[in-house]
Amino acid sequence: MQENSKTVPAQIKGWNWGAFMYNIFWGIGNKTYLPLLCLIPVFNLVWIFVCGFKGNEWAWQNGDYKDIETFKAVQATWNRAGLVQFIIAVVIFVLYLLFFASIFASLMNSY
Repeated sequence: MQENSKTVPAQIKGWNWGAFMYNIFWGIGNKTYLPLLCLIPVFNLVWIFVCGFKGNEWAWQNGDYKDIETFKAVQATWNRAGLVQFIIAVVIFVLYLLFFASIFASLMNSY
């Protein structure tokens, strides 16, 4: 069992889907306010990736976690929700493209 400190253990470094997809809400929920920079238009296109990469580190440094297992359990919920949201977004985007491609093809065939 490792006590929480400002140094980030190697076991928790890595991608965080919750921080990537729910950046603002995730940041508030984890007492990490750098994800609020996602409110800046255009800059947010880069910053969401920074949130995904650095999210676990920020949450560890600002959270009150007893140990690594507790931290991982909390972040696992965020990760599942973020991954599901990402998959849904990709599916909707593909369906959107297919829909408009079919409309475009039908318009081209009518001429």
